[in-house]
Amino acid sequence: METLVSLCASRGFIFPASEIYGGIAGFWDYGPLGVELKNNLKALWWRRMVHERDDVVGIDSAIICHPRTWEASGHVEHFSDPMVDCRTCKRRFRADQIEGERCPEAPAKRAVRDCDLTSARDFNLMLRTDIGASVEEATTAYLRPETCQPIFSGFKRVREAARQKVPFGIAQIGKAFRNEITPRNFTFRSREFEQAEMEFFCHPSQREDWFAHWRDFRFQFHRDIGFDANLLRLRPHASDELAHYARAAVDIEFLFPFGWQEIEGIHDRGDWDLSRHTQYAGKELAITDEETKERYTPMVIETSVGVDRTALALLVAAHREEQLEGGETRTVMKFHPAIAPIKVAVLPLSKKLAEPAQAIQKTLRRHFNTFYDDAGNIGRRYRRQDEVGTPYCVTYDFDSETDHCVTVRERDSMSQTRIPAEGVLAWLRDRLEEGF
Repeated sequence: METLVSLCASRGFIFPASEIYGGIAGFWDYGPLGVELKNNLKALWWRRMVHERDDVVGIDSAIICHPRTWEASGHVEHFSDPMVDCRTCKRRFRADQIEGERCPEAPAKRAVRDCDLTSARDFNLMLRTDIGASVEEATTAYLRPETCQPIFSGFKRVREAARQKVPFGIAQIGKAFRNEITPRNFTFRSREFEQAEMEFFCHPSQREDWFAHWRDFRFQFHRDIGFDANLLRLRPHASDELAHYARAAVDIEFLFPFGWQEIEGIHDRGDWDLSRHTQYAGKELAITDEETKERYTPMVIETSVGVDRTALALLVAAHREEQLEGGETRTVMKFHPAIAPIKVAVLPLSKKLAEPAQAIQKTLRRHFNTFYDDAGNIGRRYRRQDEVGTPYCVTYDFDSETDHCVTVRERDSMSQTRIPAEGVLAWLRDRLEEGF
């Protein structure tokens, strides 16, 4: 993880927010490469979940919801972790991080009696804000701790506007905020993060079938974006760990350097959310089947993927350090081409060939994110592109002036293929979308 974190900072994937001031725990900035990686992930999710289906539509809801939303969802009452403060070091810890009565930050030589710990007490994880022109008249609101509740509160409006019939789903990608007591493991547990969620509404008799469908559908997505089978697993929740609203739940877990961790959850939420919002808002969210005239509240099957966690998993899975002939070590990020931040780099063999090489890049950049590099010898430029995961490099050399061909170098095998310059766009397009 230390090597990967260093690479992410130096190459512009991810680095601490407000870094010049020393950073702020639990908040991260995505640099030029990181934002491309994350946007590619979100675009593929949206394509697979919304554009390629007739039964899912998308929304983009406000980050601030009416405060009653979080009363209905149970977050005001239940969304908390047990917390312990150490009066000696002035640090705060989750109760499950305390062994016995010793502060985790205490030197080994310090006696337990010298650790002045408070009793465990609940700490609500929602971040508060004030809405209003003056402090006296301000209304307390919250930055949303999850993105699904606006989907439930907007269910009736979206269903009618999109002319959807049950079963159907509502998807969205957006920011959420949790005041984590101890952010850790790089971007895995943060205070500001992004979720891609879909709530699928179905008849009570179909809930088990749809749960199985979405479990398998979502697991295949992670395989398709490049995760090997040995890095993924499905972990069903035991009955004693189910959330209060869930009838069934399964996590898709990834094997990080710090162990197996959830990157996505699939949950059978039943009618908990729609029923609660009906109760708290006084607006009926049950529906009537047009054919059978049956009146019922739809069940909900949820898929919820952590975008930042999955982006971190992509970085972990892609990172390699390979020994080459001659003793050279090559650092390479083996992203799936559809995920890679830069799709193709254009490299003139000499600066004297800049004009025709730039003309090729101008054509390609209309279709892919490209990079142009004419600094240093060609081998060093290849290594720079390997390190950021660029799947293909197009080299324009002096022979290109006469044979009108370019050399395409593939990242993983380092093989080189000579193809006509006028066909390079079609050649790349076929391979960049292959397998997705």
